[in-house]
Amino acid sequence: MDNIFIQLAIILGLSSVLGFIVSRFKLPLLIAYLFGGLLLAITSIFDVKTSEVFHFLPEIGIAFVLFLVGMELDIREIKNLGKPIIAAGTLQIIITTILGFSITRAFGFAEVGSWYLGVGLAFSSTILVIKLLLDKKDITGLYGKLSIGILLLEDLLAVILLLFLTVSTSVLDLGFQQAFPFLTLVVKAALLFGLASVLSRHILSSVFKAVSRQPELLFLTALAWCFIYISFAIFLGFSVVIGAFLAGVTLASSPFHFQIQGKVKPLRDFFVTLFFVYLGTQVDFTDFAKIYPVMIIFTGYTLLIKPAIFLLILGAFGFSKHTMFHTALTLTHISEFSLIIILVGLKLGAVSQNALTTIALSGVLSMIIASVMITHSNKLYKKLPSLLSFFERKNFRHQLESGVVDRLTDHVVVIGGHKVGGELVKFFQKEKVPQIVLDFNPHHIERLHNEGINAMYGDMGDPDVLENLNLAEAKLVISTAQDIDDNLLLLEELKSRKINIRACY
Repeated sequence: MDNIFIQLAIILGLSSVLGFIVSRFKLPLLIAYLFGGLLLAITSIFDVKTSEVFHFLPEIGIAFVLFLVGMELDIREIKNLGKPIIAAGTLQIIITTILGFSITRAFGFAEVGSWYLGVGLAFSSTILVIKLLLDKKDITGLYGKLSIGILLLEDLLAVILLLFLTVSTSVLDLGFQQAFPFLTLVVKAALLFGLASVLSRHILSSVFKAVSRQPELLFLTALAWCFIYISFAIFLGFSVVIGAFLAGVTLASSPFHFQIQGKVKPLRDFFVTLFFVYLGTQVDFTDFAKIYPVMIIFTGYTLLIKPAIFLLILGAFGFSKHTMFHTALTLTHISEFSLIIILVGLKLGAVSQNALTTIALSGVLSMIIASVMITHSNKLYKKLPSLLSFFERKNFRHQLESGVVDRLTDHVVVIGGHKVGGELVKFFQKEKVPQIVLDFNPHHIERLHNEGINAMYGDMGDPDVLENLNLAEAKLVISTAQDIDDNLLLLEELKSRKINIRACY
């Protein structure tokens, strides 16, 4: 079973069968991939530890996902969320690390190993969240931006931690990194981010304009740029995640980024499947009886305590309960970075094999449960409004959620003010038809306000937002949302409010 084609046939065939079963129950495909990895680990059809498929292909999936995410994000919007992202990310890591250390010490783990496990418990999976946000088409929403900002901050902190744990010679072998590790890290980070900014403004636009006439060459050039910048990031000691994300960010303002995205997405889906199957194979059931109590507590912590921490911090910044809930929910699991940190500790002799098994089992279990919860987040939100109100500030709203719309009657409600919805908005404005536009992208709302259009930030799955649209007095509701479930929820909401108006999507 050492042949790479046989291994791929087994992995993809198993994933396809499990994916079909999972889809029949309307569950995320990620669950099928993780279970596929678990089955491979249990049955030992081939040696997953020496598999050529799992040696480097999953990391390519991470690169493609973060490359595409970088192209989706507007850095100006991330800057507006800087304070809540930094506060939520750092405070959660500190609190969780201390509590995780206390839990593992109580179960007899060594002191140093307990610190490793505490740190591992604090991080959430960037790749999982981004995959689910892409599936839900919520990556450009406010909670999507908050989640990704926090996750990228966590990844950066994880990289810094790994650099200190694995201090080696500098890239020029001059010994600066051993002597001045923090200063070296700052210089490298400044070089990595600064070069991305310079290239984006002055060079890349001309390069991609020159190759844009041939779609195949445009695609090839985009891939080349992605791997070149990843290689540069690795050369400086950073991770694939940071390099791929910055490579994508440099193309975010390019007029060709939609074409590039369409070409790269099929590749992304293939490699991401391999990544999650690989994660499932990292579970070792040899000492399961010894570590299952800690595994259950860790999983429960990620599903209950971590989101509560995020709710408290984000509530202090004036975010609505809808935004807080969805942001907190997306971070209720353990990261693949946690496995890497524990593996480094294992190689250094600081942690035991049981610690690795604990994190691996907790990570896979928390990912499976979290993916189901995130997929059905709108239904969960409807069951928890009174509890979530406790975390919400009553007389204060974050600037990105503070928009107020005029109270209209006999008006049109347009849900989604970009692309198709944007053309409708222009038409109604030209015909002087009173309208309210609802969009969950703060950047789009700002643009609509500047054009003098009555627009409001929010998600159609939030009942409190729908209340402000005065749906009972509207003559038409138009939804341009692509997600069928979101549109069905809107129709259910209209029915429950006994609003009998025309709705189309």
